[in-house]
Amino acid sequence: MAESEKVTPMMQQYWAMRESLSKDTLLLFRLGDFYEMFYDDAVEGSRLLGITLTKRQNYPMAGVPYHSANQYLTKLLAAGKKVAICDQDETPVAGKLVKRSISRILSSGTTLEDNQLEGKRRHYVMAFEILKSKELCAAWMDLSTGEFFCAAFDAPEDFLPILSACAPKEIVLPEESGAWRQDPKLAPWHAAFRAVADLTPLTLLPGYRFDAPYGASLARQALNVASLDGYGIEDGFGALGAIGALLFYVSKNLRKTPANLRGIKRLRIADCLLTDPATQRNLELFKSSGGGRDGSLIAAMDRTQSPMGARLLESYIAAPSMNLLEIKRRQNLVWEFYTFPTQRAEVSQRISRVRDIPRILGRLQNNLKNPRELAAVLQSIEELAPIKDCVKSMMSPALEELAGRIADFSELKDYLTRAIAEEPPSKIQEGGAIRAGFDAELDRLRNLGKDNMAWLAELELNEQKRTGIKNLKVRFNGAFGYFIEITKSNLNMVPADYIRRQTMTNAERFTTQDLREKEKEILHAEERALAREDELFKQVVDEVLKHFEALTQAADAIAQLDVFCGWAYLAAEWDYCRPDVNEGDAIEIEQGRHPVVEQMLKLDRLGLARTQSFVPNDTYISAGGDQIAIITGPNMAGKSTYIRQVALIALMAQTGSFVPAKSCSVGLVDRIFSRVGASDELARGNSTFMVEMNETANILNNATARSLIILDEIGRGTSTYDGLSIAWAVVEHLHGSGALGPKTFFATHYHEITQLEKVLPRVANYRVCVKEWNDEIIFVRQIERGAADKSYGIQVARLAGLPKEVIARAKDVLAELENEGNIVLRNLDGEKYSSAPRAKRKPQRPSSKDSSQMSLF
Repeated sequence: MAESEKVTPMMQQYWAMRESLSKDTLLLFRLGDFYEMFYDDAVEGSRLLGITLTKRQNYPMAGVPYHSANQYLTKLLAAGKKVAICDQDETPVAGKLVKRSISRILSSGTTLEDNQLEGKRRHYVMAFEILKSKELCAAWMDLSTGEFFCAAFDAPEDFLPILSACAPKEIVLPEESGAWRQDPKLAPWHAAFRAVADLTPLTLLPGYRFDAPYGASLARQALNVASLDGYGIEDGFGALGAIGALLFYVSKNLRKTPANLRGIKRLRIADCLLTDPATQRNLELFKSSGGGRDGSLIAAMDRTQSPMGARLLESYIAAPSMNLLEIKRRQNLVWEFYTFPTQRAEVSQRISRVRDIPRILGRLQNNLKNPRELAAVLQSIEELAPIKDCVKSMMSPALEELAGRIADFSELKDYLTRAIAEEPPSKIQEGGAIRAGFDAELDRLRNLGKDNMAWLAELELNEQKRTGIKNLKVRFNGAFGYFIEITKSNLNMVPADYIRRQTMTNAERFTTQDLREKEKEILHAEERALAREDELFKQVVDEVLKHFEALTQAADAIAQLDVFCGWAYLAAEWDYCRPDVNEGDAIEIEQGRHPVVEQMLKLDRLGLARTQSFVPNDTYISAGGDQIAIITGPNMAGKSTYIRQVALIALMAQTGSFVPAKSCSVGLVDRIFSRVGASDELARGNSTFMVEMNETANILNNATARSLIILDEIGRGTSTYDGLSIAWAVVEHLHGSGALGPKTFFATHYHEITQLEKVLPRVANYRVCVKEWNDEIIFVRQIERGAADKSYGIQVARLAGLPKEVIARAKDVLAELENEGNIVLRNLDGEKYSSAPRAKRKPQRPSSKDSSQMSLF
């Protein structure tokens, strides 16, 4: 803004609000029927939204219609912008500056509107800090549902699995967090953090907002409690600072303390199975390698019918339980639905008609009030009683307890049936949200309006007769109110008592004294009717919110019923078994299958059946027995699929789901690690091999005897001897000299590694069977004991379509390498011109104090 520019009172009002906001926040300023942006906000907004940039008094300006603002807000949030909404607090009066205030600040993590949320996904905003003790403390909240969590982690690396699983839409950090990358102890972790959350919008707050006593005070106030002890949070708990920063930020954006918080849960990592970011990616838990949901584990396991159920399923997969009682409770509920197919079908069908109760209540609690959402509450509670009766008819103690969480909402149902119109509008300002007959005063005011409409119709007819102008019309618009419109061809017939109001191109508009008086009466009646309806609507919302706790508890029960009913469908459809999850140290699977690959083999993207079926395999691995399975065999034979299916079956078992196998026994697993495939992080200066080594280091430093590890082609990103040496040393380290070690599947093409079975007691060799015929290979996809004799790489290359001459030459080179290591060198015409013996060297294995270990060759 230029200093010489004259600032009007309205623009003074604008600048007072603009200067209270951060630079990364766009201000949408309500002017009549539009939200306007000015200056730099207008330039940025027009670029992001693709709208016209105009000028007013020499400053840039761009706007969007008030009634369709949500679709534009969604685009701005998707671009990572924050948006402040400035609304008019009073009805505009000519010549008077309208009072305005910022009603909300929207950000990626704090939005509530339905069209800005994914129904099947949790929507977290997360705050965290690293204390001087190197303890990392975090808090995260889904404002749309009121879920609130906190945790303290002994080391930042322990936090990454939670960060990746939560996939927050926004992260809040202290301004001092930039120093983390300068700390030698935190720099590697900081790089890993950025790898996980590189595209997540960040918000920085002053460090004092992370003060622990301040956080404790804000939490007690927000939860309306005198102490946090009931949530397992003591005064010295490290995450209180993150809790306070998060509450401050959310309340600032919402312009009030969130009213829908349901307490705060303290997460303890010992209570759940953790999967680090690389494992979540490699096992494709939440999205496939293509980036979509199709082809992921969650898509294969999802048979839910409600958004609440889908989000609960996501949380189960993100943090499978380590509690045997909880796992068996879930299994029992799945079993009940499995054995009662008729009731299962009815419950599933009725749940599909239950709307997203937690998010609807969240919007109502936080003053985003849409009449259609009250109709959605009514539709939902109409299904709750039949669901409860159907579940109770199954005579299951486990289901009985869950059904008991669904209260009797018959009175609320009757009240909403009387109060809410059958097809209410989306905005209360449109009128018609309250059903006729609910309130006598509203009915009287509406009838006045109907009488006035009849009076206007009669006036039009009478004036047509009196003037002889057959096309005379009585009309209304927002700028001029009610008027009589007469075409120019009939102006000579206009009576003397008509008062001219406006001249148009083809017509003129008039009024009369009677019409003016009636206009005042009509508009006053409409205003009074809308005001009365708004008052009644608030009463109805308050009545619904009196049942907030009961409705929330019922929604939680519906979500669980939805997940377990869906898992029963899954088990019946794909012949899953109930796994025995126990305190042992072994995983034993009979005829296990990959849950995703099996479904994709039988169904293509169009839902058409395929003829190919999945080949099942048995598995036995134990921390104290056959601890490390070294798996050899050609590419494409199924090594990677096999080791991943074991990891997925173990994870599924600890969610409480049935699993794709004939029978299954799983000793509790505390962590699943994986190192699969080749990828790089060139933008961060990490090569494919460096990424591989980073992930391998994480595994070796954090695995326990209860962990499950799958490693695929360790050491392939460097020279043969270096890679073989690293792979060999990794196996030795995982085996160790103790009695127990992490259960490990080690797929490799380094056949030399199979020699370790002879000297390490807990190492066992396995191979993927193939059949060879006429220099062709047939993949049998069966796992059996023993080591593969070769890798069949050239045969696989032929299958991939390499030119025949390349295949032929590769065979010659292979034969020469196998024959004394001599390679015959040829020029481009294929003529032999020399023979150079390959340099033979014997790599020196690092010395080891364990004399029982054999030399590398």
